[in-house]
Amino acid sequence: MARKTKKQRLEEQRVRQAAVREEARQRRRPDRDDLARMMLWLAIRDAHSEAAKVRSQRPHDLLCGILADCLKTQGFDVREIEDVYTKLEAKYRTQQMPYRIKRHLGRSSGDAAASDN
Repeated sequence: MARKTKKQRLEEQRVRQAAVREEARQRRRPDRDDLARMMLWLAIRDAHSEAAKVRSQRPHDLLCGILADCLKTQGFDVREIEDVYTKLEAKYRTQQMPYRIKRHLGRSSGDAAASDN
């Protein structure tokens, strides 16, 4: 049996991935980015609450330090990590969830048809 061309393999992969994404949409299954974003928001929010209780930046410094240590081992620059964390901390400081609503998850196929009328 002859080996498939790169173009054929890429096309099959594209079709397979489209099916995986569609199934995830139908099952309302979050992906790892959705979970990671929510976990980071919760961690920053909890650090902010703790910092307010103890009137100290220490909870933020601890969280930032842990993240920096982990990311530094991957080769990221510590100053850049701290800069990104500071910007996210400022953005995530509110109690509002920092993400866009996934409108396609709020509707079933029947609801979408009904709302188009």
